[in-house]
Amino acid sequence: MDWLKIKEWREFLKDNVRNEVDFQSTDQNNGVSMPEVEKPWTGGELISLPGQESFDFPMKNFQEIIKDRESRRVFDLNVMDLKELAFLLWATAGVRSRSSHRVLRNVPSAGNRHSTETYLAIFKVEGLVPGIYRYLPLEHKLGLIQQVPNLEQRVNEAALNQLFASRCNVLFIWASIPYRMEWRYDFASAKVIAVDVGHICQNLYLACESINFGTCAIGAYDQKKIDQLIGVDGEEEFTILLAPVGRQRK
Repeated sequence: MDWLKIKEWREFLKDNVRNEVDFQSTDQNNGVSMPEVEKPWTGGELISLPGQESFDFPMKNFQEIIKDRESRRVFDLNVMDLKELAFLLWATAGVRSRSSHRVLRNVPSAGNRHSTETYLAIFKVEGLVPGIYRYLPLEHKLGLIQQVPNLEQRVNEAALNQLFASRCNVLFIWASIPYRMEWRYDFASAKVIAVDVGHICQNLYLACESINFGTCAIGAYDQKKIDQLIGVDGEEEFTILLAPVGRQRK
């Protein structure tokens, strides 16, 4: 093992970087306009999702959710209802309130910056053609980015042949637009971006468990292939975590 390199990368977990950043010189303090809180949609017609009033399915109580939560890699592939998908999206990126200067969501984020966008590789969801989608939380809608020939094969290759990534109803793919965080925190942003996506993924675990679905975070993937699959440039926006979702097997 290369202990010098290991110890070098441990520094990422510490907050010593705060002593090196001149926070008075950030773009925020220099009067640069705040980045958009949601990536603009330039595709076709958006798909409306069921709202909170439709989340009427039976749910476990919180103690059961915490006790039963685990990483699940084998799923019952009966079709997922659209309202079940809507619930999971609401739980992981849903908007509570919006004003001229901030958007409050169902997950925490450092400085309320929310650098993460939610993409989906949908395989088997009621009323949706298989393909790559993006969730727009301000509208609570989905946009179809593209239908992909051989979607399962493309996902498997991007997920380094972890086949459970495609043997699911839907694969959550979270990408970061780092400048949303850098605008306020400069190069101290990387750690809190990683912390943020952990919050999001844990909400997915808990929301899945509450309705008898399962998930498993995937941190190992082919960066270039997954970025190409969801149509991001890999520099100003790039994938940071994957999580397949499917109904628990009985």
